[in-house]
Amino acid sequence: MDKEKKNASIAQSAVAKLHADGDATTISDDVVVEEPLEIRIGNSPFVVTMRTPGHDEELAAGFMTSEGITHSKSDFKEISRCNLSPTPENTIRLRLRESIDLEELQSNRFGAISASCGVCGKTSIESIRKAYPDTDSKCAIDRNMLLSLPDKLRKHQAVFDRTGGLHSSGIFDTDGNLLCLREDVGRHNALDKVIGYALLNDLLPLENHVLLVSGRVSFEIVQKALAARIPIVAAVSAPSSLAISFARDCGQTLVGFLRHPQMNVYSHPQRISD
Repeated sequence: MDKEKKNASIAQSAVAKLHADGDATTISDDVVVEEPLEIRIGNSPFVVTMRTPGHDEELAAGFMTSEGITHSKSDFKEISRCNLSPTPENTIRLRLRESIDLEELQSNRFGAISASCGVCGKTSIESIRKAYPDTDSKCAIDRNMLLSLPDKLRKHQAVFDRTGGLHSSGIFDTDGNLLCLREDVGRHNALDKVIGYALLNDLLPLENHVLLVSGRVSFEIVQKALAARIPIVAAVSAPSSLAISFARDCGQTLVGFLRHPQMNVYSHPQRISD
């Protein structure tokens, strides 16, 4: 199963390799696959995201959770391929428990708002703040342990090793153990996949865990992390200004440029111990 998913993530492409002396050779290169995934609720289309195939059930479950629609595995009656679709390999059908108000789903699409337009003003941000309570988690991680996490993440980026074209998200406990890593062409998809993994394995809320992402931290990364109740968000690259202000307001510890032997801590440094 894992081998099949890895193969679905990688395609072959002919490439003209140009050399310094002016010669060129044609080679076959590994490239990451990018295809649309349609998420349906029942038989009704709900959202389409461009993703790297693999762990699609986790992606759908994580997306619904980071949207604030679902909160536990019991919210899903079914997560399956939709055989009514002309492309079932790119379509996930969800059946949700009856108490979830399907008519209000479109008006509560916070993650979709941030992904598509970078949050359309103060009203949208305030709506998100109301949907996701601030975190007051008392978890802490040793500074040297935190500095060791990028190397651990990098060692498990199997598809990136072959293609060089993927983002990754990893969930760690405060002892530095990797619980789950997922790769995707979209950084938000990689995060939704690890959140979906946590939900489907009854690990939510992640109040004593650390999220590490391989790239920059945008607003939607800290927002999705807050939806999963993750109190510490770290990245090997830079955060955006909105990510910083949101993390400060919501009680999250935000770390950027996590590269041994140093890091930048933008908010709530009390969770990092010496």
